[in-house]
Amino acid sequence: MLKTGLKTMLLAAVAMTAIAGAASAGKLTIESWRNDDATIWKEKIIPAFMAKYPDIQVEFNPTAPKEYNAALNARLEGGTAGDIITCRPFDASLELFNKGHLAPLNDLPSMANFSDVAKSAWTTDDGKTTFCVPMGSVIHGFIYNKDIFKELGLSEPKTEEEFLATLDKIKANGKYVPLVLGTNDQWEAATMGFQNIGPNYWKGEAGRKALIDGTAKFTDAPYVDTFKALAKWAPYMGDGYKAQTYPDSQNLFGLGKGAIYAAGSWDISTFRGQNVPMGAFKAPPPAGAKDCYISDHTDIGIGMNAKTPNAADAKVFLDWIGSEEFANIFANALPGFFPLSSAKVTISDDVAQSFVSWRGQCKSTIRNSYQILSRGTPNLENELWNVSAQVLNGTMTPDAAAAQLEDGLKKWYKPHQK
Repeated sequence: MLKTGLKTMLLAAVAMTAIAGAASAGKLTIESWRNDDATIWKEKIIPAFMAKYPDIQVEFNPTAPKEYNAALNARLEGGTAGDIITCRPFDASLELFNKGHLAPLNDLPSMANFSDVAKSAWTTDDGKTTFCVPMGSVIHGFIYNKDIFKELGLSEPKTEEEFLATLDKIKANGKYVPLVLGTNDQWEAATMGFQNIGPNYWKGEAGRKALIDGTAKFTDAPYVDTFKALAKWAPYMGDGYKAQTYPDSQNLFGLGKGAIYAAGSWDISTFRGQNVPMGAFKAPPPAGAKDCYISDHTDIGIGMNAKTPNAADAKVFLDWIGSEEFANIFANALPGFFPLSSAKVTISDDVAQSFVSWRGQCKSTIRNSYQILSRGTPNLENELWNVSAQVLNGTMTPDAAAAQLEDGLKKWYKPHQK
């Protein structure tokens, strides 16, 4: 009698052989919002796949991030979407699956390489069906210019108090913007601000799940305190930060004019391209905190158009996405995107390695607006963008920001109507 592990491997091999055998020569088109990494897909990822499967042609066809959701929906409804669909986490992709636009992928052999937590962003609420292969997560923290820190005699702050003291020293010097973040586009204020430092206040997954089941509310102290901490950033963000866009922030830090950048790990590759001498530190916890928490957010998956005429080829490609080969290419070609599979991965970029090392030091959580809580109107994610920017702009108090979020949830979400 075969041992369970060997039996599982043989069954996976048989399934993969069946998928590959059914594949026919054709061309696959990938839909994605990641237009900034098109070169990597075209020069590294796709050639590696085609070296194994030369009969399957693959084309990467991205759309600008802000336009992706609307454009993809229009193409899916019109029957003109590509074969492979890059998936945003949680509700946006779940809605596509519920509308019949994404195919179930439980039968892919490589799904065995992912934990339930890794698959959670692309699995139905009942846990029975996974519809996108998990590709990567992103981690939040702060990137700093090593040369500026050396010049000013600074070290990585370990607490919120040390963080503010570091910002004070940079501001007193007067040569550099202490903290690079703009509020013009709003989303950065929530994503690299509120969601970056907040897990240390609401204790990560415990706080996130409490919002979902209604035992916690945004008007509770952890959320108000997060906004209070965020409001303290404003004096350090430089002249004109209210008109500063995301590309403006990237350029400001990339040109060496800013000392600390409120970051998502995806920015690492951008700054590598600008030869920034950089290091990274995690969100400093407030005084008295016993544990630390990081936002380690399931960010990107990849699925199959349910109506693709090239389903067999698409499944071969998606199964390869779950492989160890892909995980290592992805992690090193896109430093700052961290594979979600159980594959052994060696990350060569030292800053990316710093980010991922925090998984061993702190407890991980995901952004608290992504699962379930942004399904109604007003949309919690959009509300967070707006109020976080207003708190940083000084046009809304922390208490008012928290109250607006809670009032919005009460309008449609029953667990918050108690």
